[in-house]
Amino acid sequence: MQSILEPWPWYVSGPLIAIIMFTLIYFGKTFGMSSNLRTLCSIAGAGNKVKFFDFDWKAQRWNLVVIIGAVIGGFIAHFYLSSATNMDLNPETVKTLSTLGFENAGKSLLPAELYSWDAVFNLKGLAILIIGGFLVGFGTRYAGGCTSGHAITGLSSLQLPSLIAVVGFFIGGLVMIHLLFPLIFG
Repeated sequence: MQSILEPWPWYVSGPLIAIIMFTLIYFGKTFGMSSNLRTLCSIAGAGNKVKFFDFDWKAQRWNLVVIIGAVIGGFIAHFYLSSATNMDLNPETVKTLSTLGFENAGKSLLPAELYSWDAVFNLKGLAILIIGGFLVGFGTRYAGGCTSGHAITGLSSLQLPSLIAVVGFFIGGLVMIHLLFPLIFG
C-alpha cells in the first residue's frame, strides 16, 4: 500500500489533471498562472498606466481560485504530505553538482546555495533574481502564456502554438542547465 507521503503515481494524478482540463474546456475557460498575474495587476490598477492590463478583470475572478489553491495546496503538501527523505539522484549528477559548489546535492529539494536568504542578499543572488525575473516575464508575454498554460491547457486543446512554445521551453531548459548554469555557478 502506498503511503500518503509518497508522490502520487501518474495513473492517479494524470486523470485528475485531465478531468480538470476537460471541465475547463467544457466551460470555455483556460488555465495558466500568468493570466492570474495579469488579473492581479489589473485589480491593483495597472490598467490605468498600461493598456495590456486594461481589461475586465471581474470576468477572470474564477481563475483567482487557482492562486488560492496553489498557495493552500503548497502549504498542505509541504507541512502535511511531505517526508524528509533524500532524493534519489544519479551519482554523476551529485558529482557534477558538487563540483559546482552544491554541498548537499540530493539531500534537499531546495538547495541552500540557491534558496536561502544568504543566497538572495548578495550581488550575484540579486542579479540572478532581477535578470531571471525579467527574462521569465518577457518570455511569458512573448510566448503568450506560461509553461502551465501552454503545457496543460494549450496541449490538451491541441494548439500548435502551445506545442511550439513547450518545445521552446524544453530547449531553453536544456541550454540553461548544460551551458549557462555551469557558467553562473562554476
